[in-house]
Amino acid sequence: MISSVRGTVLSASGTTVVVEVGGVGLRVGVTAQLALTLRVGDATRLHTALVVREDDLSLFGFAEAEELAVFDLLRGVTGVGPKSAQGVLGHLSPAQVAQAVADEDDAAFRRVSGIGPKTAKLIVLSLTGKLDVAPSAPSVTATNSTTADVLVALVGLGWSEREAQSAVDSVVADRGPDVALAVPTLLRAALGHLGPQKPAGGRS
Repeated sequence: MISSVRGTVLSASGTTVVVEVGGVGLRVGVTAQLALTLRVGDATRLHTALVVREDDLSLFGFAEAEELAVFDLLRGVTGVGPKSAQGVLGHLSPAQVAQAVADEDDAAFRRVSGIGPKTAKLIVLSLTGKLDVAPSAPSVTATNSTTADVLVALVGLGWSEREAQSAVDSVVADRGPDVALAVPTLLRAALGHLGPQKPAGGRS
């Protein structure tokens, strides 16, 4: 079992990154939001799960251990494969998954591509009692390092520093200064404020 990888990012696009570890490039499936935060040449560490099939060995990676834990739980649900499980975590944070299960809100899972109504209900039933919901105990505050990483990612996507800073400030203001905001979560929320289209002159 490969439980984590640490190395240099060789490439990052879509939902795949390649990390060089000891001279070997490992291809790792990640969420689109995480891929946006990883830049070629940077050092990174990912929590990983090795999925073994008859004709394939695939690594799936996450920035946070909590995401990996939820990924493993989701894969244990009938009808949910690794790509669908990762798709859920591309839309919902571990805390949001736990809250949706606690609220019996299967609609949150139906919004994920590839997950139908029956599977969404099964996720709620299967994960009930397996996830802790602690809305009054935020884990990580949006630190200067977190916001800096997000700003760099947004500018790299083509927005101006002023636009990027405004979007990040809006997210922090909306959620409060003490709300848990990891890099992927803050980036996703900031992109939501900026809108679905890239600015003129941005990268294609």
